[in-house]
Amino acid sequence: MNRFILSSISVLFFGALFFTYTTYSQQWIASPQIIGEGAGGESISGYVFYDADKNGIFDDGERGVAGVLVSNGLEWVRTDENGLYEISVREDMNLTVVQPAGWRVPTDERMVPQFFYVHKEGGTGYDMRFGGLPDTGPAPERVNFPLIREGAAGQQFSCAVLADPQTYSNEQLGWLRDGVFAEILEADYRPGDCMIQLGDVVGDDLGLLDRLLELAAVTGMPQWLVIGNHDIDFDARTNDDKADSWRRIYGPNYYAFEMGNVLFVVLDNIYYPCGEEDAARGRINCEAGRPPSYNGRLTETQFTWLEGLIENTPEERLIVLNSHIPFVSFVDAGSGQHQTDELTRIHDIVQGREALSFSGHTHTTENHSPGQLFEGWTENTGIGQLPFRHIIAGAASGAWYQGDFNVFGVPMALQRMGAPMGYFHIDFDGPEYRERYIGARIGRYRGQWVGLNTPAFREWYDAIIEWFSEQPSERDAVPPFSINDLPDTKLLTPEDFTGSVWLTANVWAGTAETVVQATLSNGEVLTLERTQQGAGERGKTGSEWADPFATIRQLSVARYAYQSTLGDERAQGQELFSGRRFGPAPPQPQRSIADRNMHLWRVKLPELAPGVHAIEVVSTDRNGLEFSDIITVEVRPERPPRYWRHEIWE
Repeated sequence: MNRFILSSISVLFFGALFFTYTTYSQQWIASPQIIGEGAGGESISGYVFYDADKNGIFDDGERGVAGVLVSNGLEWVRTDENGLYEISVREDMNLTVVQPAGWRVPTDERMVPQFFYVHKEGGTGYDMRFGGLPDTGPAPERVNFPLIREGAAGQQFSCAVLADPQTYSNEQLGWLRDGVFAEILEADYRPGDCMIQLGDVVGDDLGLLDRLLELAAVTGMPQWLVIGNHDIDFDARTNDDKADSWRRIYGPNYYAFEMGNVLFVVLDNIYYPCGEEDAARGRINCEAGRPPSYNGRLTETQFTWLEGLIENTPEERLIVLNSHIPFVSFVDAGSGQHQTDELTRIHDIVQGREALSFSGHTHTTENHSPGQLFEGWTENTGIGQLPFRHIIAGAASGAWYQGDFNVFGVPMALQRMGAPMGYFHIDFDGPEYRERYIGARIGRYRGQWVGLNTPAFREWYDAIIEWFSEQPSERDAVPPFSINDLPDTKLLTPEDFTGSVWLTANVWAGTAETVVQATLSNGEVLTLERTQQGAGERGKTGSEWADPFATIRQLSVARYAYQSTLGDERAQGQELFSGRRFGPAPPQPQRSIADRNMHLWRVKLPELAPGVHAIEVVSTDRNGLEFSDIITVEVRPERPPRYWRHEIWE
C-alpha cells in the first residue's frame, strides 16, 4: 500500500491553483522583428510592444510596453513609456528581453521562447562539428520584441523542472520520450506553466537537440533551457565560442524571464576550455598539457550582468537561479570541477532576497535546506552554511540510462543515490513555492523506497563491491554474486537481529525538515534518523550506509548479457554514454551505485517475534506531503528451503 496525502493547507493551495488561471490562447508562433539588417552602428534600438494581432510585427495602432528590461549580455536598460529601448552593441552578444510578469513572449514551432537576437560579427570564424555561428554581420538598426498580455493570474503557476536528459543517441531519445516526457505529458500542465531543462539536454551530439525539442513541445509548455557541459562545442577554441552551436540551434546561453512574482535567472557556469586561471584554483583537469576540459564558474561579464539584473529586480520577487553545474553537491562535495567557483559572490549578489537554486549535473536528487553544510563545500566554493535552499533536480536519464528495462521498455536507471529518473514539480504562489519529486512511470504518488539492510545484504554487497574495485583485466569475468544469490531480505531469523537489521527509507526529495516514522504491527512507533545531518560532516560510504532497495537493482544488471544471433553487432550487450560498449558479459554492477546518500533514513529494528509483520513507513516533508509504504516482514526460527524440494519427489 502507498498513498499520497496533502495537509489541509496544501489542499487549499493546490485547489486554488486549479481555479486561478487565465484562459490561454493556442500556441503563438512568432519571432522578434528585425529591421535594417547590417545597418546598425555602435548602439541598437527597438520597441518592446503589445502584439495585439499576434503577427510579430509592430503595426500602426499597437502600443509599446514600458519598463521592460533589455540586455546585451553585460548592460541593462529599461524601455521608456513608449516601449523604446537603446543599448550599446557588443561584437558578440545575445540581445534579450526579460519576459515581464503577466506577459508572454512568442515561441517557435518547438515551443522555444523567442525573446532574443543573437549577434556575432564574424561568426565563429572556424569550422565546428555542429556548425557554430555564421557571420551575422553588423548589428541591425532595430530589433522589436513582441509580447502578448497573458500570464499566470493571481501569481500562481507550476513548472516542470528536469535535469540531464543527456541523450547520446536517437535510441535514448526514445527512452526519454517514453519515460520522463510521458510522465510530464500525463500531468495536465497548462499553457501558462513552464518547463525548465537544467542542462546536459543532449549527450555531446547537438544534432539531436531539434528532435528532443520537438518531443518536449507536445507538452504545450515553453521550454526554457540551461546549457550543460554536454551541450557545448567541444572543438571550441575559447569559452566565448563554446556555446555557438547551442545559440544557433536553441538560443542564449544565459538570460532571465519573469512569471508571476518570480524572476528565473538562467546561468551558464560551464567554462570551457578551462586553463591557467582555473588550474591556479586547484582544478588539475585544467592544467596545461591535459585534454581540453571544463570548470564550473561564471565569467566576469556574467557576474556584471547578474549584478545589474538583481539591482533592477523588485525586492518582493523570488529569485530562482538555474545552472547546470550545482552551486554545491553532497555526492561531489570533494570536487571543485563539479561545484561552482566563487559561490560567495553569487550568494552576496542575492543577499537579503528570497532565493532558490536549481541545478543538475550530478544525476542525484539533493534538496539542501538553509543552514546545511557538508565537508568539501567550504574548501571548494568558499561558502559556509547555505543561506537559502539549493536543489539538484535529479536526472531525466537517471543514471545515464543504465539498469534493466522496466515495463515501459525504458531502462530503470536508478540514480547515484538511488532515486528513480524523474523531475521536480514546483507550484509557485507569489514568492512562495512547494516542491516535490516525481519518479517517471512508477506512480505519481510515490516518494520513497523502503528496504531492510540485513547482515546477508551487507555480505553480498561488500563481496560485489570488492570484486568491482579490482582491475577488470585481473578479476574473474563473473562477479562473486548476482541478485539470485541474495537471500530474501524480508525473511529474517533471530540470528539476523544479533547482527543488526536496519529499516531504511530513501526519501527521494528528503530534506533536513523531513520526518520519517515506522509503525510496527504491535503499534510501536519508531523514528528513523537521517544518516547524513548536513552539519559539516563528510559523506558516509559502504554497505552500512547504502540503500538496499536501490543497490540490489544496481549491483546485478542482466542487460549486460543480452545477445542475439541475427541482430546488429551494436545491439549486443548495451551501448551507452558516447557510444561505448558494455558486454555481452555476465550480469554485473552498473557504473553508478548508491553507496552514499543524503536522503536516507534508518532505524535499527528491535527483534521481532516469530510470525508475519506489516510495518508502515511514513515520511512527511517540509510542505506537509506524506508518502507511505507498507513492508511485510517474516520472522522464522530458521530459513526454510529456498528452491523446489526435489527430495520429497524422489
